[in-house]
Amino acid sequence: MGYDVHITRREDWFDEDGPAIGIDEWLSLVNQDSEMRLDGFAEARTAEGPVLRIDSPGLAVWTRYSGHEEDGNKAWFDYHDGLITVKNPDQEILTKMGLLAQQLSATVQGDEGERYDQNGLVISAAESTAVKVSKPWWKFW
Repeated sequence: MGYDVHITRREDWFDEDGPAIGIDEWLSLVNQDSEMRLDGFAEARTAEGPVLRIDSPGLAVWTRYSGHEEDGNKAWFDYHDGLITVKNPDQEILTKMGLLAQQLSATVQGDEGERYDQNGLVISAAESTAVKVSKPWWKFW
């Protein structure tokens, strides 16, 4: 399990209501960005040897990520339920997320409600207008 950061238009990423990013918008943005590639799936070999595969029509990879390895590490951006999620992003990926969020008129928000600016830096609680970490009890994981 990891820590997710989301590109969202909703007040909080976990809200069920509110403006969503459309799949067509996301696919258009990926197709226009020469650094992004739409794969629609991700594969990784487990420590035991088998390959784990996830299929998702909006799954894209950032090919210009400095940690990108064609047969290994990748920066995956997964579209689902009206938002884009990246697992365990580093500062470089958070910066890319900030740039993509600007183009989508969206914000970047972590699992615990913290918000990030367009440079991928955490906005302090005093600067953020919507830092709220309370979630429904059934969404704590």
